[in-house]
Amino acid sequence: MKKLLLTLLPAFMIVATVTAQDQLPANPEPGKCYVKCITPDEYKTETITIPSTPAYNVLTVTPAVYKTVTEKIMVKPATKKFVYHPAVFETYYDTYESEAGYNKLSVVPATLKTVTQEIEVQPVTSGWEYGVYADCKSDDPRDCRVLCFKEYPAEKQTISSKAVDVDAKTTSTAVPGKSAKVKMEKIVKDAYVEEIAIPAEYATITKRVLDKDEATTSTTVAATTKTITKEVLTKKGGVTVWEEVDCKLTTSNILPIYYELGSANLTSASKTIIDQKLLTLLNAKPNIRIELNSHTDSRGDAGSNQALSQARANSVVSYLVSKGVNKSRLVANGYGETKLRNNCADGVNCTEAQHQQNRRTEFRVIGF
Repeated sequence: MKKLLLTLLPAFMIVATVTAQDQLPANPEPGKCYVKCITPDEYKTETITIPSTPAYNVLTVTPAVYKTVTEKIMVKPATKKFVYHPAVFETYYDTYESEAGYNKLSVVPATLKTVTQEIEVQPVTSGWEYGVYADCKSDDPRDCRVLCFKEYPAEKQTISSKAVDVDAKTTSTAVPGKSAKVKMEKIVKDAYVEEIAIPAEYATITKRVLDKDEATTSTTVAATTKTITKEVLTKKGGVTVWEEVDCKLTTSNILPIYYELGSANLTSASKTIIDQKLLTLLNAKPNIRIELNSHTDSRGDAGSNQALSQARANSVVSYLVSKGVNKSRLVANGYGETKLRNNCADGVNCTEAQHQQNRRTEFRVIGF
């Protein structure tokens, strides 16, 4: 005969012969129920910091600086004039640089690229689970139970961040200077007969000269980081213990956890009920596990309702995990519209309050 353990029985019903491997609760009390549990693995949450964007330089061009200068130049030389035969002149234009050229700088900004890294956020977990042997020939249900050790793979998360691909640089383009013309005269024929001196003529010109060429200044943009959390195994579980629980908790219990039509979001009232009932129970009995069964009303197609009910069960699990409950202690099941609490099936005219009674989450205490 296979030696399988009976996990949920009132103390007054435990009458089976106990073998050496069957460890039942010591000193059971009549009318009370006991859940056989496997102590869960213990974890701690760690926060790690990873790079988000690297430090890089931003270049800024400082414009060229000019200064204005004046210069006196001779525009007509001295000559002689004769009374009867004056000198003859020819006009021409002289070209000069009125503005010096410079080198114009252009900034080619830095470019970034996306890099990824994979981080383990949930290590490998394992535990014992009971199943039922389908072809069992015994009338004793204890002979039909199968104990399986299952391992669940680690969960990983891919994190993306930025890295410098090509750093910033500058390119230089020569900008030519500017030129201007000044009118000039030259002698083509001297005066004669009566010689009269004609003095030279001068003009003052203004021009801009380069005092300081364009340049670049570099400003460093600091690197940024982001933090993520992950769970780290601190203590391996697996020890078999018995937890005394209210017998009513081993069957399906209806909590006033209801949902809006088509929604899996928990209301504030539902969160209060979870805190008062489920969270208190899980904290008081650290070794038990809870099965959460969620449902929908009959409106909508069956496939969508099945997915919606599973999402509702998962929302309760996520909320309890956010409160510090280990996810391995929670089992989430969705039943869609298959288990209505009233007669509000397809085609039946019901009030909104009657439909809401079916949009619910129930729970029961289970062993390992």
